Amino acid sequence: MNAAAKAPALDIQRIRADFPLLSRSVHGKPLVYFDNANTSQKPACVIEAVDQHYRLHNANVSRAVHLLGEEATTAYEGARDKLAKFINATSRNELVLTSGTTQATNLVAYSFALPRLQPGDAILTTVMEHHANIVPWQLVAQRAGATVKAAPINERGELIVERFVELLTPEVKLACVTHVSNVLGTVNPIREIARECRKRGIPLLVDGSQALPHRPVDVQALGCDFYALTGHKMLAPTGTGALWAKKEHLDAMPPFFGGGEMIREVRFDGTTFAEPPHKFEAGTPNIAGFVGLGAAIDYYRSLGFEAIHAHEQNLLTYATERLREIPGLRIFGEAAEKEAVISFLIEGAQATDLATLLDLQGVAVRSGHHCAHPLMQFYGVPATLRASFAFYNTREEVDAFVEALVKVRKLLM
Repeated sequence: MNAAAKAPALDIQRIRADFPLLSRSVHGKPLVYFDNANTSQKPACVIEAVDQHYRLHNANVSRAVHLLGEEATTAYEGARDKLAKFINATSRNELVLTSGTTQATNLVAYSFALPRLQPGDAILTTVMEHHANIVPWQLVAQRAGATVKAAPINERGELIVERFVELLTPEVKLACVTHVSNVLGTVNPIREIARECRKRGIPLLVDGSQALPHRPVDVQALGCDFYALTGHKMLAPTGTGALWAKKEHLDAMPPFFGGGEMIREVRFDGTTFAEPPHKFEAGTPNIAGFVGLGAAIDYYRSLGFEAIHAHEQNLLTYATERLREIPGLRIFGEAAEKEAVISFLIEGAQATDLATLLDLQGVAVRSGHHCAHPLMQFYGVPATLRASFAFYNTREEVDAFVEALVKVRKLLM
């Protein structure tokens, strides 16, 4: 018996009652929200935590000795503590709080990679990456006279690991790979990749945006050097995220942004900076957002990832089987291990047209290139339709989605 079969069942109707937006209608139809890879919905406890912060505790952090300032600082830094425990960081000081994965990867690009790159060096990534794990590397590589290389994938949407390893040549100074593909759902073998990088002394950054909402993450066990994450895909407010990094990297990296709160002392003849992580956290942060992130982590812990993963895998299997019933439908990404994401096209129909008509039936899915142009180029398509599931989704919603898809397909054929 596998882990999914042994996991306790979630009380989905009780859980759905925790998410106010799931009860609304769209164009006169009950909402079916299958755009979770883009952003998740927020439970009432997260919304209430943000509301309570502004109603009762609103003040800036680390700048006041009055009670409100102390309360705001305690809540904000408490979110760092919760997140550190959530990903099993060695220390809370290994977590730089950011606006999301994009800021986290740019921090590594400019504070870690750029000072180390020389002409002729390279950064290695993969064909399946989100633009946030491609463009920052291109920008710093261009400045340094370096290049960006991409490891290939196979038709099933799986990274060809042996080719990735072959590309870990001496000129590679940093490797960057997604934990879970936002388009394909593919789960990459991060431990194996990290082991091969360590053998060659090459630091590894992992984009964890699509992993943390669906599975437990242990950065120590993964063995990577950097792990970037975003809050809004895991029940928290937008504008929240973090970079986890090994302490020796953070100690060696210069600040990326300059301003208040990241300093010890400022003089016109020179400035001394705070210790990590605060030397990377200039300015006033999204305090209320991180209060909400702390509440989101508490909510995940109340459910347990074993039950979450089992339910989402059940939905993925069921939805895949139902979609295969539709003539002319092609699924992109059929890796042996994947999370609950299905990208597809229907022969003779444009992805945008399908998404627009599905919206009129109350079904929210994503159409487009999903910030993954190289992946679209690999499959030879301009765009796909993407349905992505969360633990609060149901089989009944899958049925409604498939029925709506059959209906709109007929309109377009």
